[in-house]
Amino acid sequence: MVYNMNPSEDTKESVTTIPAKDPLFETQGMRVLVSLRRIIRAVDIHSRRLFSTFHVTVPQLLCLMVIVRDGPMNLKSLAVSVSLGPSTVNGIVDRLESRGLVRRERSDTDRRHVFVRATPEALELTRLASPMLVQERLENALRQLPQAEQSAIAASLERIVELMGAGHLEASPVLDPREKIDNARNQKN
Repeated sequence: MVYNMNPSEDTKESVTTIPAKDPLFETQGMRVLVSLRRIIRAVDIHSRRLFSTFHVTVPQLLCLMVIVRDGPMNLKSLAVSVSLGPSTVNGIVDRLESRGLVRRERSDTDRRHVFVRATPEALELTRLASPMLVQERLENALRQLPQAEQSAIAASLERIVELMGAGHLEASPVLDPREKIDNARNQKN
């Protein structure tokens, strides 16, 4: 069943409109939708604040944090660590390199291997910016809850993903949609 608030006459699929006075939708369904919208807005607000303060996107900061934490690595390893495609990570590293936050260095033993290394500026940026990541705030708050409540929250959210038919969508830790849009534009050009 597809819920459509404004069905068009030429819609070929089965469409069920929600009556204005449906008490289930006004209570439970609306509570879920409003909560999801608040989550999306919170992520967007945090992403914008991070960018306006440090001029770095969430995906860029996540890549920097992995490089700082794990040391120099190749693009493939970095892509796996942040759950993004190699071409996306390559674009992120290009932008980080142009800002002087990382350097690409060829291996001394095999010149075909290139490693990405954080600069001292990146170390300082990650130290200052990482507390602003909404992921870290959420993770710390969840750890304070009893294990049963953590499991219930995770199961409920996974069920919502299933109900929305969104299980096929990318599930990376990246929470800044602007990076995806920028990358798509760069790939077209």
